Amino acid sequence: MSLVSASERYLTVAEVAEILGTTERFPRRLIAERRIDFVKAGKYVRIPQSVLDAYIAANTVTAIRRSVNRIRRAA
Repeated sequence: MSLVSASERYLTVAEVAEILGTTERFPRRLIAERRIDFVKAGKYVRIPQSVLDAYIAANTVTAIRRSVNRIRRAA
């Protein structure tokens, strides 16, 4: 589990869903499957901004650059 600072911004599930461009169900599933760190204070669940940034960075897939010089010909 990662350590987060007390001065960090904590996001609601709705805010995380908006940032990711998904419904609230997706971040809730990430929490339920323990695929993302979160903070639980009573009945409230919050996700630290740094944890969300790390999740996005870890799941970002870079594009493969193809050579333009290749000419494809029909067989």
